[in-house]
Amino acid sequence: MDPLLIAFDSTQQALRAEMLLEYAEVEIDIRPTPKEITAGCALSIEFPQEALGQVKEIIAEEKVEIRGLFRPSGSGYERID
Repeated sequence: MDPLLIAFDSTQQALRAEMLLEYAEVEIDIRPTPKEITAGCALSIEFPQEALGQVKEIIAEEKVEIRGLFRPSGSGYERID
């Protein structure tokens, strides 16, 4: 399964999400935001699809501001939230 992606509008929120997800032991990778996703921040977080529920819960509980959650789709990405 393809990993999912969280895009952000600010680097501060991306780094905050990275810390929170690592603390929760979610397997993540920091990567550049794909050009197909218009975001204010050059950093995105990639994570396995099976962690989607846990990731959404952490983002909601901790009030992390995100641009959106995305999955690979054809030659680009589609929003899934």
